[in-house]
Amino acid sequence: MRPDSHGFDESRRTFDFRAPLEASVTDATDATGTGPDPTVTPPGSEPEDGETVVELADVTRTYEGGATVDALSNVSLTLSEGSYTAVMGPSGSGKSTLLNLVGGLDTPTAGTVRLDGQDVDALSEAERARARGRTVGFVFQTFNLMPRLTAVENVALPLVFQEWGRSDRRERAEELLTDVGLGDRLDHQPTELSGGQRQRVAIARALAADPALLLADEPTGNVDTETGERIMALFEELHDAGNTILLVTHERHTAEHADRIVHFRDGEIEGVETVAAETGTDSDTETGTNPDTETDTNVNADSEGE
Repeated sequence: MRPDSHGFDESRRTFDFRAPLEASVTDATDATGTGPDPTVTPPGSEPEDGETVVELADVTRTYEGGATVDALSNVSLTLSEGSYTAVMGPSGSGKSTLLNLVGGLDTPTAGTVRLDGQDVDALSEAERARARGRTVGFVFQTFNLMPRLTAVENVALPLVFQEWGRSDRRERAEELLTDVGLGDRLDHQPTELSGGQRQRVAIARALAADPALLLADEPTGNVDTETGERIMALFEELHDAGNTILLVTHERHTAEHADRIVHFRDGEIEGVETVAAETGTDSDTETGTNPDTETDTNVNADSEGE
């Protein structure tokens, strides 16, 4: 099962990751400020272990410009609750397009993307934003922290827009920062933190609303190797706690922290590996390019959180 939602009211999961970044500049000092406490209701029933969190069915994403480009072509991918999947591929292979579609930031040209059972393409832009806030936590290579907010304010920011009360926001943010080893950096601004510390703040912020899925786009790309290993150890802890993770990386050693590695090339799934848990080596490698076969395009990441 996913981690406890800490009394989170399911009806308030409406955080749009991008819009608040603009609006919050004027509200920077109020990230842990006053406000009415929300009415806390018992959380909704959690999905059963192994329930599908993300499903892509025959998805194609085409971009029109000087020439028509299929960034993704007939891709099918399933992520089950508690799974940890890494995506690898060269530049232009479709990795970023995949993340945009899975995260509800874009819609397919053809095929279906479902987040927690909702057809993303059937939703309005506002409904997609609500689904995104309810389902997805984002971790980016460039951190995307608000420079004038402290660590605790950055982590609390999503909860401001979901109308959490002051004390609840502060408690949740402090708890998450302590969990990622930054309990002594609560009131530091990003410029007072190292790259690894800033990424840990970003991870804590992504977890604030207890998302069903954690999307990480090159999370070690802006830190040194040693710090990157610490970040990946944190992702392993999050996975062990029951979080569902989809991670994009170009580094083999980073991808091997996952349970499975999905290889992309030219907008298609080229192959899938199951990573041996104890050795960190790959096994059961599946390759091919026929989009109609399960081997190539249907990754049923059905391993449950350990």
